[in-house]
Amino acid sequence: MSAIGTIARNTFKEAVRDRVLYLLLFFAGVSIGLSRVLALLTVGDRIKIVKDVGLASIAFFGALMAILIGTGLVSKEIEKRTIFTLLAKPIRRAEFLLGKFAGLVLVLLVMTGLMSLILLLLVFVQTLTVDVKLLAAVFFLFLELVLLTAVAILFSCFSTPILSSLYALGFYLIGHFSWSLETLIRKMRPGAGRTAVKALHLVLPDLEILNYKTEVVHGLAIPAAAWLTGPAYAAVYTAFVLALAALVFRRRDFV
Repeated sequence: MSAIGTIARNTFKEAVRDRVLYLLLFFAGVSIGLSRVLALLTVGDRIKIVKDVGLASIAFFGALMAILIGTGLVSKEIEKRTIFTLLAKPIRRAEFLLGKFAGLVLVLLVMTGLMSLILLLLVFVQTLTVDVKLLAAVFFLFLELVLLTAVAILFSCFSTPILSSLYALGFYLIGHFSWSLETLIRKMRPGAGRTAVKALHLVLPDLEILNYKTEVVHGLAIPAAAWLTGPAYAAVYTAFVLALAALVFRRRDFV
């Protein structure tokens, strides 16, 4: 087995023993279940409310899992001093990071699958049908979590777990409010300021590209181009962040 595969397997085993992961999964299940109660207390299409709250719960708790677990992957190895044992072996630092990343992505895949199963079961109880269209929204949510995992690992390479979590959370919030920069650009006059804001908009993430919860909840069609642009955007941005993380980690001195 390759070094990346071995590290990914060990990371997965270590992460699934983390009590925080199961605590978040528990609250995610409770939140999805409470969508049924909220639907009963709200005027409108109840099943749409269940789907909307359920998908929002998967997105929120999935993001928390990616941030809290991801920011601690590297720091735990440093605190336990096991990083020296690992790097003393014929393992490149980039392979170490990629293994950690792959292991956490596998964990998120399992957790996202479990949360999605809870939502599908709840919708089935409500409608007696399996709404597979929900999986389309979950697919794009998972791409977002993969990108967020890479960001969490990047910050963990040069900062403490608490600050890394705050940075990653800031990245997540900025990614979902990047549309405000587009509004600002339209209102600004041509000049250096507008050019700077445009450059900032290009660099900052636009996670709304991966947000199709509204379309799925209201039965609208997801644009055909989204199935290409969404994964491509997530893949390129994730690769860029991981390359940056590898560069930072390679230059870090652990002494």
